[in-house]
Amino acid sequence: MQQALEIMAPAGSFESLAAALRAGADSVYFGVGMFNMRARSSVNFTTEDLPKVARLCHACGAKAYLTCNVIIYDEEVEAMQELLRQAKAAGIDAVIAADLAVITYAHSIGLEVHISVQANVCNLSAVKFFAAYADVMVLARELKLSQIRTIIDGIRQENITGPSGKQVRIEIFAHGALCIGISGKCGMSLAAYNHSANRGECFQLCRRKYRVTDTETGFEMDIDNQYIMSPKDICTIRVIDQLVEAGVAVYKLEGRGRSEAYVSTVTAVYKEAVTDCAAGKWSPEKVAAWEERLLHVFNRQFWHGGYYLGEEWETWSGCSNSLALEQRHHLGRIMRWYPKVQVADIRLEAHPLSPGDKIEITGPTTGIVRLTVQEVRCDDENGVTQVVPSVPKGGHALVAVPEKVRHGDKVYLVTRRKLK
Repeated sequence: MQQALEIMAPAGSFESLAAALRAGADSVYFGVGMFNMRARSSVNFTTEDLPKVARLCHACGAKAYLTCNVIIYDEEVEAMQELLRQAKAAGIDAVIAADLAVITYAHSIGLEVHISVQANVCNLSAVKFFAAYADVMVLARELKLSQIRTIIDGIRQENITGPSGKQVRIEIFAHGALCIGISGKCGMSLAAYNHSANRGECFQLCRRKYRVTDTETGFEMDIDNQYIMSPKDICTIRVIDQLVEAGVAVYKLEGRGRSEAYVSTVTAVYKEAVTDCAAGKWSPEKVAAWEERLLHVFNRQFWHGGYYLGEEWETWSGCSNSLALEQRHHLGRIMRWYPKVQVADIRLEAHPLSPGDKIEITGPTTGIVRLTVQEVRCDDENGVTQVVPSVPKGGHALVAVPEKVRHGDKVYLVTRRKLK
């Protein structure tokens, strides 16, 4: 029997958490403090946030997963254990881990464990070993689809169960940034800056340009792609039907450092895709439309299917940052939303606003609201509200916003990106 299909979305803030939940995420993963793979970045929650994160997820019928997937040193064991105890007390559904110190302790206190990609699970024997501790396992990103299918078939045939008593579920990376390292393991940042990627401190040296020089002659090698270690993002939309057919249960979307727009779009697209696959409604025409939507948010171009199809690396990304078709610029903030007429008062802090402009409104409770401005109004010097062709920077624009937004929500102007 086909297991329920789960879309697991990233959350690096309450804004992106709300965006993920509004887009239909079945689960959300996030980090706290130094024990996760985004420890160096600002996309982390605090221990005080744990109850709120769990409450928001559960109110939407979604699960909350804490990432604790770095390697742990002896002097950190006590702090790690305290974090897991707080997560369990807060109602967090599971911890994603690779270090056995984390795995065994979480298991001992009854906190569900999901094995991280950093554990590099590549075969059925590894699944059997970790099944003593975990109900979900992320397979290594380097496996072929045929190998994934063999592992899932083996789980079914041998009825390999986790601590819950249910069959082990298999998770794969479905979309987002890929690393030059094996399943995320890399030593470049440690060697260059004494900051380990395996401790959540990656400086992403692979995303930079490099010049190769012959040290004896000084001759510089001509490399046709300047970003020779920066791979394209994985995108499995074209093969999602094959992954569903193979029995993959959980589809992880990478991007805790991405915007609310990215989280919302990617979550919604993959939710639609797996739902259609399960209902037998997947089609090439839908794939084309889904890919078009994905291109509008952060991407380094796409490697369609990744290693799963057994293909060699496609050309490198050719960039260090995003090639999204759209970009956003800070526009202003919501001052008030009038529910009876569904109109928002926007204070324009950085740009003017005119009919036809595309805007995004984001906030920790709002998540993200997108719309194209149909009409702008403002009050004249006598306090009379009038329709105007544009409201200048520094003014207050009254705009129809059909969904509830809140005081202090950020407003962005969305424009077409000019790509070279």
